[in-house]
Formats: sequence, structure tokens, C-alpha cells
Amino acid sequence: MGEFEELVLLVVAVLCGKAYGIGIIEELEKRTGRSPAIGAIQTVLKRMENKGWVTSGFGEATHERGGKRKRYYTITAEGRKMLAQRKEQRNTLWNDIPKIGLNYGAI
Repeated sequence: MGEFEELVLLVVAVLCGKAYGIGIIEELEKRTGRSPAIGAIQTVLKRMENKGWVTSGFGEATHERGGKRKRYYTITAEGRKMLAQRKEQRNTLWNDIPKIGLNYGAI
């Protein structure tokens, strides 16, 4: 899992069933300052759906979208498992930094 996939998957989890393309972009901008293109988000979501980390389904058609329906994404148990593994990997690395390294501005 790459960093961008991890961020998108985290946002899907945070939005808890209300994650769709533009909403994911807005949440990423708010939380990271990054502003990815919608095409990049769609590509990552499709790849994650193929891996079984998210599922998707259509919401109701809305007037403001010209009758088009939003595709909503939800994290799966496998996606949650992947995030837990990534968190454990990162925590292990953070915990293994020698305490003296943090005192001398290494990080």
C-alpha cells in the first residue's frame, strides 16, 4: 500500500459510509493540505475496490447533480486490516527511534 492509497483509505474510513470522490478530495485538503485531482482519486478507489479494501454503491439521484447519482465508498474488514497493519508498522518505526535522536533535532 502506497502513502496516497493509505491516505485515501483513511479518509474513506473517517467519512464512514459518506465517502465519494469530491468529498474525499475536500477531506484530504482539510486534513493534509493536498489537493489531488478527481482522476487520481477515482483511480485509487478503483484499485482499492479491486483489492477488496473498499466497496461501493450508488446513492440517490440528486437535482444538483443533474439527476446523476454519487458513488459512495465504504471500507471493508480487509481494508481495516490493512490500515491496522500500516499503523503497526509506523508505530514500530517511531518507537524504535533512539530517544537521543529526538533530543537532537533528528526528527
